[in-house]
Amino acid sequence: MSQGKHIPIHNLTYQEFQMTTLENGHPENFDDIHRHNFFEILWFTEVKKDSQLELDFEHYTIKNNQICIIAPGQVFNMKLRGEKGYVFAISREIFQEICDIELVLTSGISPFFLNVESRKNCEGLITLLEREYESDSRLNLLKAYLKAFCIVITEDLSSQESSANDKQRIQNLIVLIENYYTTKKETSFYAGELNVSTHHLNDIVRISRGTTVKKMIAQRILLEAKRELSFGALTVKEVAFQLGFNDASYFSRFFKKQTGYNPEQFKNIKE
Repeated sequence: MSQGKHIPIHNLTYQEFQMTTLENGHPENFDDIHRHNFFEILWFTEVKKDSQLELDFEHYTIKNNQICIIAPGQVFNMKLRGEKGYVFAISREIFQEICDIELVLTSGISPFFLNVESRKNCEGLITLLEREYESDSRLNLLKAYLKAFCIVITEDLSSQESSANDKQRIQNLIVLIENYYTTKKETSFYAGELNVSTHHLNDIVRISRGTTVKKMIAQRILLEAKRELSFGALTVKEVAFQLGFNDASYFSRFFKKQTGYNPEQFKNIKE
């Protein structure tokens, strides 16, 4: 792996929205691992038997009528093989106006299905979006249609039965972990920030997400480690330091416990 190699980043400019179909999507926007600086919504209406995508190093088999939302910074790869559907590339600024970002970020990254009613509603909105996008492209009208589209799909995405307060705490926890995962690795810190006991916070997380706070932190560290080791120019020692490990050997043990590989082996696999 060359020392100057980084994960390629595909960019959108400020206040930009692009719409296309999977059939017309350029292969360079899908093939080969890359990141976005924008949100992307993929709606798969017709796929192959073995259609797959890779998102943050997890492989997902795609089915007909599934939605995948890709957030900025996530690592994405998919080889198009004649799948049909729609692609929306949406700047952070527009997405923040039209969609519940916290819901998207706290509901995980797995592709999810639209129910029959939602699919019909989305088909109608797609017709309106295509007509406006291909004619006047009035931004306010496009945003209105996009907002309606996002409301429909996020209603299907939101399947958690936790209370409103617990849901808000989970959302706040996600933001805290994103901001502090390299420096604060103890559950007590996050519980203190959220004004709950460590026991209660773990109960909320266990019920809502089937895991613990400590495991959520570990998974966020692991994800960033994989990103850096796959395409970054940093050494294992530099990655360890960047992620808050003072001892590179401890980082290596942590990484191997989580993946079954030591960091150098993982780098070689991804070369």
